[in-house]
Amino acid sequence: MRTVLVGLIGLWLAAAAEKWTVDDLMLQESASSLNWSRDGQTVVYVKSRMDKEKGESISHLYLKRLGESEEIQLTRGQDSESGPKFSPSGKKIAFLTSRKAPGAAGAPAGAAEAQGGGAQVWLLNTGGGEPWAATKFERGVRAFEWLDEETLLVAAPEDSTLHDQKVKERKDTSQVVDDEKHAAPVRLFKFELKGSKATRLTANADRITSVDASPDGKWAITVHNRSLAEIYNQKIKPVTMLTDLSSGKSVELFAGQRLYPRQFHWASDSKGFYFSAPYTTHAYLYSASVSLAYWYDVALGKHTKVDLQWENGMGGGMSATPDGFVALLANGARNKVARYTRAGSGWTREWIETEGVQSVTVSEDGTQAIYTHSTASSPAKWMLAKLEGAKLADAKTLVETNAGWKKKPIAKTELVRWKGALDEEVEGILYYPHNYEAGKKHPLVVMIHGGPFGHDADVFSERMAYPHQLFAQRGAFILKPNYHGSSNYGLKWGESISGGKYNDLEWIDVEKGVDALIAKGLVDAEKLGVMGWSNGSIITIELTTRTTRYKAASAGAGDVNWSSDWGNAVFGDSFEQYYLGKTPMDDPQLYIRKSPLYRMDKVKTPTIIYFGTEDKQVPTEQGWQHYRALQHYGKTDVKFILFPGEAHGPRKYVHQRRKVDEELAWFDKYLFGTAADVNEALKPESALAAMAKVRKAGEVPETVERGAISIGRFEVTRAQYRAFDAGYAVAAGTENYPASGISFERAEAYCAWLSKKTGRTYRLGTEEEMGSLLTKSKAENTLDAWAGYAVSVDDASRLSSLVEGMGPGALLKAVGSYAGSGDDPLFDLGGNVAEWVRTKDGKGKALGGSADRPVDAKSTEAARGDYTGFRVVLEGR
Repeated sequence: MRTVLVGLIGLWLAAAAEKWTVDDLMLQESASSLNWSRDGQTVVYVKSRMDKEKGESISHLYLKRLGESEEIQLTRGQDSESGPKFSPSGKKIAFLTSRKAPGAAGAPAGAAEAQGGGAQVWLLNTGGGEPWAATKFERGVRAFEWLDEETLLVAAPEDSTLHDQKVKERKDTSQVVDDEKHAAPVRLFKFELKGSKATRLTANADRITSVDASPDGKWAITVHNRSLAEIYNQKIKPVTMLTDLSSGKSVELFAGQRLYPRQFHWASDSKGFYFSAPYTTHAYLYSASVSLAYWYDVALGKHTKVDLQWENGMGGGMSATPDGFVALLANGARNKVARYTRAGSGWTREWIETEGVQSVTVSEDGTQAIYTHSTASSPAKWMLAKLEGAKLADAKTLVETNAGWKKKPIAKTELVRWKGALDEEVEGILYYPHNYEAGKKHPLVVMIHGGPFGHDADVFSERMAYPHQLFAQRGAFILKPNYHGSSNYGLKWGESISGGKYNDLEWIDVEKGVDALIAKGLVDAEKLGVMGWSNGSIITIELTTRTTRYKAASAGAGDVNWSSDWGNAVFGDSFEQYYLGKTPMDDPQLYIRKSPLYRMDKVKTPTIIYFGTEDKQVPTEQGWQHYRALQHYGKTDVKFILFPGEAHGPRKYVHQRRKVDEELAWFDKYLFGTAADVNEALKPESALAAMAKVRKAGEVPETVERGAISIGRFEVTRAQYRAFDAGYAVAAGTENYPASGISFERAEAYCAWLSKKTGRTYRLGTEEEMGSLLTKSKAENTLDAWAGYAVSVDDASRLSSLVEGMGPGALLKAVGSYAGSGDDPLFDLGGNVAEWVRTKDGKGKALGGSADRPVDAKSTEAARGDYTGFRVVLEGR
């Protein structure tokens, strides 16, 4: 009985909450790039959100003083900012932006060069005022650090050479691949704020990719890229340099030791730094690895490996403390948090037991920590806590985003495990349907992560590639498997698909996970779908060649032909050499066996394919081959969508929206069987669409979901009202006009009658519910529309006798005669008849525009009785 009750409560909660929309995902807000002032009293960070008007994401800086609730937005506008960092005193913030300095627009010839190109360092005062441009490097700034209150350390490309200038003069857009000879070196510069003076510190011929300065401003760690083909084949590795900023002398660290650091964290006393570096058993490829921790002592010039006492290595970043560091340790879908304390020549470990921690940043004095808390069922928020030994104590919410999501139903999630390929345990995350009912079998959509050396964590993540809530809202389970080769499960698991075993195990892991859910009675075996992006798409494609049981597939940026991928992908050689073990020249038959292109004749799953036209990670031609092969065999439906100008994942709003809309429509048609016939020539909010809906309407008014309630799509029509009141006179041809001349009491009586008739609860809307919707509109049936101009209050008075002389309700029109509002539109909110609502004290009040009154926001004059009607509200769904 308890199970049934819980299920019913869950269904009621889902029904009472607002539905998820595609824009809830597309327009979501995220917080990142946290930087803490040295005194531990203030933080600055970046908030990013898709800007619908600009069509892409915009990032701005925010500041918060700890102990105060106010969040201060520091920057605004259409330009983005990134990488904010406090000056040592905390009085200034430096950041990167490509915005133009004041006066740059419309400046004379040559001024653009004077402003510099690319991203530059800008400054702002934490006490207030406009930000201002600091640097003006010709090719922009790649990275920067504060050295002292008036000096920056900057990594920037060198200015143009004569060769570069001649190419530009010729307007030559030709590209020489891997042109090491002419690639601009990226060097270190000291930049003095007073006088805006830049001084070159290094003469390296390679390219600096990261800079980390010591807190005392005396040392800098830099990582240098030495080959433009490094990503492609990983043959020439980057080097790490330590530069004495007082003398300018640089020394290479870790030469010949197969140690390639990726993160650096200076101790607050500048005597050394912690760093992480990947470890792999492969001779030179790092496609799968575990992350280990090290300490480097500047005075001794030596490094020491930290014994993490954890085979899987680190699963996220680390943050230095005065006596050690805090780190996240790799533990499958749920990382563990540990504090390491220096003890003699080693370190001791203590577990921090707080759950749901996704990142940790410690204040310089080690007394406070800001951590990200999230699970797959709880959106991310930043928490501020005291760091007391191995405890995150007195945690309080510091930064929260997407407040509107609190009104949405969020799928229940849990970790699940099953026996996969090689009879080894596989872990995954299971999302429950919003309308889950125990004992009922639901559809299943498998969403497969990319990588392959990536993983799905127990963290809230709703995005274009994997819109979980939109599918759970449709009544589906979602399974996210961390298949063989995924990260965070140790080196053996990550390397298990290398050396020619790629895609031998992964698809089997997925299939056995699906079988396990079917065996539990959760999933309807006849309603299976599968989707993924990048490597998730590759496994999706593989599955469609192995089985026909999936009713719909979505493949975003996935390979089908490894021979062509080897030379075209930006990391083609390193990827294929690691996972396939050979080049296509070494073993062409291996590449044919591994490529699903040669098994497309077996595919019967309707498949939708997506690619950006500029994708270099999975080359766009892979999508063409996939599409053409399915088209050639003609055994299933296929659709191919290209996103112009986009790379491996679309960034523009219109493309992200198109992907999700198309995907939902595809699964509605082939998996859920709920797709409705859509007339592409008919705008949903148009008067023509409204007329079609009105003609189909019966005695019960159609309603549209808006949050926890449903609102009448139209004002109650005369025909609908006459079903309640047989004595209500309706002139021929006006059956679809709004019922008018209705008192508040009779409107409420109609709702009571309709509730009894249908067994559902209908009522009038409240002033609180309807106040923001029922506003006068120039685009609807008002006196302005009839008069042909914006009618003033005095002109309205002059016209009143004319309108009254035309007879009761003479200016009314059929409901839906004007365009509606919203994606699932409501009609006549701003005109036709004013509508009754219930006030807080239970009285009636007519709101909204009407055909007899002007669109005058300052006017409070009510509509006449013959221009007053109502629409219904349906409680629940």
